[in-house]
Amino acid sequence: MGQQHGKQVLFSQVKIDDAFWSPRIAVNRQVTLAHEYEMCRTTGRLDAFKLHWEPGTEPVPHIFWDSDVAKWVEAASYSLAAHPDPDLERKLDDITTLIASAQQADGYLNTHFTAVEPDKRFTNLRDWHELYCAGHLIEAGVAHAEATGKRTLLDAVCRYADLLARVFGTGEGQIPGYPGHEEIELALVKLYRATGQRRYLELSRYFIDQRGRQPHYYDLESARRGEKARGDYSYCQAHLPVRQQESVTGHAVRAMYLYSGMADIARETDDQTLAAACERLWNHLTGKQMYVTGGIGASRSNEGFLDDYDLPDDTAYCETCAGIGLIFWAQRMLQLGCDRRYADVLERALYNNVLAGSSLDGRRFFYDNPLAAYGTKKDSQGRLTQTTRYYQRSEWFGCACCPPNYARLLSSLGGYVYSVYGDNRAAVHLYVGGEATLAIGSGQVTIRQQTRYPWDGQIAIRVSPEKPAAFQLALRIPGWCQSFRLQVNGQDVSDAPETNGYRLIERTWSEGDQVVLTLELPVRRVFAHPSVRACQNKVAIQRGPIVYCAEQADHSDPVRHLCLPEDTALQASFEADLLGGVVTITGTARAALPGEALYGPAPLTKPCPIRLIPYYVWNNRQPGEMRVWLPIAP
Repeated sequence: MGQQHGKQVLFSQVKIDDAFWSPRIAVNRQVTLAHEYEMCRTTGRLDAFKLHWEPGTEPVPHIFWDSDVAKWVEAASYSLAAHPDPDLERKLDDITTLIASAQQADGYLNTHFTAVEPDKRFTNLRDWHELYCAGHLIEAGVAHAEATGKRTLLDAVCRYADLLARVFGTGEGQIPGYPGHEEIELALVKLYRATGQRRYLELSRYFIDQRGRQPHYYDLESARRGEKARGDYSYCQAHLPVRQQESVTGHAVRAMYLYSGMADIARETDDQTLAAACERLWNHLTGKQMYVTGGIGASRSNEGFLDDYDLPDDTAYCETCAGIGLIFWAQRMLQLGCDRRYADVLERALYNNVLAGSSLDGRRFFYDNPLAAYGTKKDSQGRLTQTTRYYQRSEWFGCACCPPNYARLLSSLGGYVYSVYGDNRAAVHLYVGGEATLAIGSGQVTIRQQTRYPWDGQIAIRVSPEKPAAFQLALRIPGWCQSFRLQVNGQDVSDAPETNGYRLIERTWSEGDQVVLTLELPVRRVFAHPSVRACQNKVAIQRGPIVYCAEQADHSDPVRHLCLPEDTALQASFEADLLGGVVTITGTARAALPGEALYGPAPLTKPCPIRLIPYYVWNNRQPGEMRVWLPIAP
């Protein structure tokens, strides 16, 4: 890791004006937020805060409904800060007032355990989601206050956090427990940064330090409920104290939220043992448990991790929330040290796994993101006939964590682009058009990016300090990039010093200095580690950060019959009228010609055209087959 800790540049300091991202953020703002609001309203999630539920009536407020509403509030708050909208502001005022009205006299704030099971507060931390919901409410309160200056929800969550600080701990009369579904750890750090109240930071550190210690709290909790202890708590990352954990385990979303909180505490308290644990876990995840799309969590059964290198493609779970959690963690690792490894993973997950989580129209969502899917059959005239099996996005889910999580990430995207390290280094992690105002040393610096990335590798960066200032500008050279050119005011500086994958341009900057970084974007063949059984003798195609797939809509032969010769030339071209404007990759593949027998000699093949589209835009046309990993033609 780098020696200097970084400071995140907040979303409110960045204005995105980008050919790739601006249309998606606009859809998120204009369509997705409205759609999700209606889903929360019609499913009863909003009315649950009125606390009017009576036994025997439907719907019953669920144990995690509060989190869905909270994430919507957070997403809407971020959006409002960037794009004033009186109607959205009124909705936020109404909802934050409604949420605060459900708070109990002692500060408790949870619709299920207030209206449905008030006698079961904090009795099953392992399985129920009280502290998870509390975390999302806290994040919403912080975001709403930052966006609007209004404290309605922030004051409520501070009172709730104060209650939690009294209830939890190792002191006499306190509960020595911690959440089964992590999230509150990172939320409390946000609350500490927003309020300056160190007790919130200490509560977060308590939850992290207490996790997995003996005697195991979940055993004690089970005994009080008259239940048999489970024994293995790797599902919720409580099998060992966190500093002793060597590998990522269990439920992927829980893991990402825990590791994000650990990285936050490591940075805020300069805890090197916690930072070392984060580094070990990061290396294990990215070296043995991550898909080429940045998806994580291969198994549907536990929504989490399988054995090392066990990364099946057609049954890949890769929950959208897990990819978002990975982005959260990567961002926090970047604050521990400016290292390309973290930003590369952040970018991979963002442009592939996470961006696939929403349809282009902003109304349908993936919960899980497989790397292969099977679709519809066609008759001899190419007409759709009986559906065999296919995977499609949904408008909503009973467990609706992913849609509002996606919305809050898109609304706050500006906060992932830059960091400032110490007093003299500004780092650009992502290449996104727009303008940012950074505090470097004792002055302000405006940085403006112009680019057509990821379709084009040229990034123009104008640096404008309020007065001439000496500092370093650190530009990430992505790990996938084998050739680049770097210029300052027309002079080549491609040999600028390199540290952890960032090129450092150190000079006294003046108003209007121009940096141009040109990244080569060839079409690349990507191969998996030989221990990944599902990908043996297969190849994936990537250009820049974008991973590609073959979708049935582009092919007359079944996608499952396609294979790619090693010597096939592949061409990239931008198609403005396809799927919102994408670069496609075309060439000549081979298609197997199956015979009548179930088994027999190797099938004959025929040449056929192949057209690959970015993985993130699949399933936006007719349903059908898709695959990322293509067999290599014999």
